Amino acid sequence: MSLSFDDVELGDDLPETHPDVSLERVRQFVKAADMDFPRFTDDAAARAEGLPGALVPGIMSQGLLAVMIHEWAPGSCVRKLDTVFRFPVLVGTRPRCSGAVTDTDEETRTVTIDLTLTSETGETSLMGTAVVELD
Repeated sequence: MSLSFDDVELGDDLPETHPDVSLERVRQFVKAADMDFPRFTDDAAARAEGLPGALVPGIMSQGLLAVMIHEWAPGSCVRKLDTVFRFPVLVGTRPRCSGAVTDTDEETRTVTIDLTLTSETGETSLMGTAVVELD
C-alpha cells in the first residue's frame, strides 16, 4: 500500500532500519557496481590504507537510506538525496538508519526528510536530506 502525501505530517519519524552490511552483502554490491577496491572486502587491505577495516562503499550507504525511504513509502519518488559522509561504516557491523519529516510542500506533494546513518557505536556515519514525492 502506498503512503499518500495526505498521510504525512511534519515531524513524522520513519521506521528505523538496521540494514545488512555483512561481508557477503558488501561483496554482492561491489560486484554488481563493478568496484574493484579491496578496501571494501578485505580488512587487511583496508588497514594497509590506514582505515579501521573493510568499509561499506559510500554509494551503498546512500542506497541504504533510499531503501529505508522506499520501505516507508512504497511507490514514492526520491527527487533528491544529499548526504555528508562523516565516519566510515564498517563491514560486518549493525548500523541504524533513521529519518524524520522536516518539511512538506503541498504544491509539489513533496516532503523533506532529514536522514541519519549511525554506527553501532553511536557515531554519525552519514547524514543528509531527501526530497521525496508522494502520491
